[in-house]
Amino acid sequence: MAAPSSELLHGTLESLILKAVAGGPRHGYAIARWLEDSTGDVLQVEDGSLYPALYRMEQRGLIQASWGTSELGRKAKFYRITPAGRKRLAASTAEWARFSAAISRVLLTV
Repeated sequence: MAAPSSELLHGTLESLILKAVAGGPRHGYAIARWLEDSTGDVLQVEDGSLYPALYRMEQRGLIQASWGTSELGRKAKFYRITPAGRKRLAASTAEWARFSAAISRVLLTV
């Protein structure tokens, strides 16, 4: 199966990251693996996209970072969602549902 275009991922990456950390803190590598696993390997996020997004989101108060130890015993930066991030996730999820339903009505009807 062909990977979706990077333009599709670009518009949803921050929402996907918020969803990844909504269940608990994760470090960058774990976020990338969670996205791959959750999408059946359809979406793969490169470090060059993931870490700048994490930085931007931290600067905007959507996530908060702290240092910890990974499951492999390595020092890693863990990201957790903030109340502002939860509010953004709820809004973007509702927006995505409306958008995808509208596009599906057009593209999937005969």
